[in-house]
Amino acid sequence: MMSSPHAQSSSAGGSEPATPARIVDALKTVAGNPPKARASFAKGQCVRGTYTPADTAAEITRSASFTKPQPVRGRLSMGGGNPHVPDTNKLVLRGFAMAIGEGAQQTDLLVESAPVHFARTLDQMLGFLQARAPGDDGKPDAAKVKTFSDANPETLNQAHFVAAHPLPASFAGTIYWGVHAFPATNAKGETRPIKFKIVPVVGEITLSDEAAKELSADFLFDDLRERIAQDGMHFDVLAILGSPGDPTQDVTQRWPDEDSRDTVKLGTIAINAIDNNEACDATIFNPATIADGIGQPGDEIFAARSAAYAISLRKRR
Repeated sequence: MMSSPHAQSSSAGGSEPATPARIVDALKTVAGNPPKARASFAKGQCVRGTYTPADTAAEITRSASFTKPQPVRGRLSMGGGNPHVPDTNKLVLRGFAMAIGEGAQQTDLLVESAPVHFARTLDQMLGFLQARAPGDDGKPDAAKVKTFSDANPETLNQAHFVAAHPLPASFAGTIYWGVHAFPATNAKGETRPIKFKIVPVVGEITLSDEAAKELSADFLFDDLRERIAQDGMHFDVLAILGSPGDPTQDVTQRWPDEDSRDTVKLGTIAINAIDNNEACDATIFNPATIADGIGQPGDEIFAARSAAYAISLRKRR
């Protein structure tokens, strides 16, 4: 069930439309306005590695980002705008932003530990965040959250997915999804929508809630450094193949039978070095940076990302 545009607009704070700048301000407000921090995925570590294409990549895309060996600059992170969020927080997303390739061969890819976003439109995203703005006691008004969620039930799809899965025990053992549908064009000129899925070669590694109680607030980043000092971290880059009728414009919805869909391996990412965080903090991973052979998704959330990230960068610099 999708809420009406009127319900979304009224929930988003009257007739004033949502903009990337208002979204960034709302994200910062929900996080308590920590200084010099990203509006989202504030806690993270910059890394470097390489991308090695699979023979099957060219079946899906002619993009040099995915059909040729490339350097990778990446950032593994915790969701939300709190740069001190504990890694034991089960309800926070894990993120993986990466620049595959350089110059004309560069594609910036942003994936996270859930296959859907929490809003379909900017108005809905702003309403979601405003409902969760902390009050004088530092906590959101539970009644406001419930009212908005009842009117916009699809905005809980992401939270329900995360809550239903165990706590990730390692960035190296987490599955990451791209929530957008990208039009991919191969050398024959054939185009079809795909979703990106980044799958750990070692398989998923998770923890029980009980075991997490014994861990430090930074255990994921400690584990990250240990793994890179040993054998590194390895991920397969998969393309989930779209079909006619898939909801390519609604990032709160999964494709039908998405987990059992045909996938094609594009290549493998090896993360083998910790990088200075300034290498990532000095700029943004820009979703609009896409090498020829992959097109820009047409949904409203994707269209706003580049502007929002640039605004967030200016605020923290």
